[in-house]
Amino acid sequence: MQTFLVVLLILAMIATVAMLVRGIVQFLKTTEDDLTGTGPNVSGQKQNKAMMMRVMFQAVAIILVVLIALASSRG
Repeated sequence: MQTFLVVLLILAMIATVAMLVRGIVQFLKTTEDDLTGTGPNVSGQKQNKAMMMRVMFQAVAIILVVLIALASSRG
């Protein structure tokens, strides 16, 4: 069981880094036209989505760390 949780943790960590890189790349693609328009722009929406996914994967990783700690303390 603990090995399965560790594998899930590694996958969650990889997903977190991937979403972080994706958000940074999207941020670097922002143009001046994106910044001067009115209302929400497509680039900003993509950045927000990537960063929200990153936060979600981070939360999953933290939960897995807690589960691994609980499993190892019980036996």
